[in-house]
Amino acid sequence: MAFLKYSLIRLALFVPLFALFVYLQLGWLLAVLCAGMMAFAISYLFFQKQRDAAAATLHNRFSGKAKPLRSAGEVADADAEDRLVDAHPEITVHPDNRPKDS
Repeated sequence: MAFLKYSLIRLALFVPLFALFVYLQLGWLLAVLCAGMMAFAISYLFFQKQRDAAAATLHNRFSGKAKPLRSAGEVADADAEDRLVDAHPEITVHPDNRPKDS
């Protein structure tokens, strides 16, 4: 969530600056470059706490310590499998024995 928040802050800085530079007729490419550099500089100087939180979120997600993200279908499958095993203890589930695709 911190990464999304920081990204939205930077986008909120970029869009009006880009519109201003286009209005000043700097040209599209120069407007993008100037707005991007200014949005970066402003966010770097004034939004350090949000930047550090976003960096910590990314570090946690990609360091291997975070829980894996599971889709609703995967959660439903796991719940159904747990109910089946609880109801019938003689059934064993071997998740590593998937059929091979030809």
